[in-house]
Amino acid sequence: MGYAKMLDRMGSAPGFIAALDQSGGSTPGALRLYGVSEKDYQGDEEMFRLMHAMRVRIMSAPAFNGDKVIGAILFERTMDGDVDGQPVPSYLWEKRGVVPFLKVDKGLNAEENGVQTMKSMPDLDTLLIRGREKGMFGTKMRSVIAHADKAGIAAVVEQQFQVARQIIGQGLMPIIEPEVSINSPTKQEAEAILRDEIVEQLDKLPAGETVMLKLTIPTVPDFYAPLVAHPSVVRLVALSGGYSTADACEKLSHNHGMIASFSRGLTEGLHVTMSDAEFDARMAATIDQIYAASVNKV
Repeated sequence: MGYAKMLDRMGSAPGFIAALDQSGGSTPGALRLYGVSEKDYQGDEEMFRLMHAMRVRIMSAPAFNGDKVIGAILFERTMDGDVDGQPVPSYLWEKRGVVPFLKVDKGLNAEENGVQTMKSMPDLDTLLIRGREKGMFGTKMRSVIAHADKAGIAAVVEQQFQVARQIIGQGLMPIIEPEVSINSPTKQEAEAILRDEIVEQLDKLPAGETVMLKLTIPTVPDFYAPLVAHPSVVRLVALSGGYSTADACEKLSHNHGMIASFSRGLTEGLHVTMSDAEFDARMAATIDQIYAASVNKV
């Protein structure tokens, strides 16, 4: 499906990455915001079916195309699903011009040293091979940083890069996501430690090996400029982290070289009862808003 073309698109095309990767733990909340309560379904299968229907509605909205949405991060079940009889990865790339990524982490360990590292992924290679065969370009995996604890943050970054090297070895592009909680009482201090740890790990990557980074929008604008400029970084993307779409976009607009990869920020205001025309109009307005914050910097 054209890895080189996807890499070129990821490296330089204007736009942002849609995060459609809510998994088992976060799906009920995402459905609730969409107007579907736990009373409306029974069991996981029905829940995931309703979630897939919502994602199909998003992916097939006229504005959801490569002009402004250059990539999409998918949950494993979404990767395995289809849109109008076509597998989701090929639908995104061939029909919409959107580069597909796969969320590969299996959730978080309990907090230790102010952070939550990723749970072990013993079947990762099998999943990566399956993803590659389905036409996925890359992956995404998330850890969480709650406090400015140097040992904790170092452990998060080291684990992320260790797994990233495994992903690169399978011919896929890793998005490394060490999220700093927007509610952290030491957010700015945590970001300073995180930046140093990431640079240290980037400098250790063999020549020619590259990654993408997905980070919380920093407290100080352009604080991550050294990461944008690093030769081993293909793209720096921002998570919305619980900010409203308006707040996330305003903060992002002050960070040059950083584009959006929003989840909640993308789906805010969408509702199951909307007509297709209302839904598509809301999607178009949100996509325009997030695109502007990603491309037009203050």
